[in-house]
Amino acid sequence: MKKLPALAAGILCLAVGPALADGDAVAGKAVFRKCAPCHSVEPVNRVGPTLAGVVGRPVASVGDYGYTAAMTAFSAGGKVWSEALIAEYLLSPRAMVPGTRMTFAGLRKQQDIADLIAYLKAPATR
Repeated sequence: MKKLPALAAGILCLAVGPALADGDAVAGKAVFRKCAPCHSVEPVNRVGPTLAGVVGRPVASVGDYGYTAAMTAFSAGGKVWSEALIAEYLLSPRAMVPGTRMTFAGLRKQQDIADLIAYLKAPATR
């Protein structure tokens, strides 16, 4: 029975690993090219909502963007786009939010996720 807490801690570390990794904002700018057809890092919406200031922002909170019912439901309870939540979402957006309009399949490399998050947090690299 004592192994259960250690196992749970190990799973937790795996789940938030990408968010805690040091990312490279310059490399993240290159990764963002995959996002740029639908998203902007400027305060302008495209097909998807602006990602300017997304880290730390409440989910589905860009006032002038029309979110799907699925994303609005996902935001219930006051979820915030923390680094950990973004990292999890970027692995498979449709798995995390079934019914989302986002067609992007996800990022497979944890370093790409860490780099992208670093870029989204660092406006000076734009």
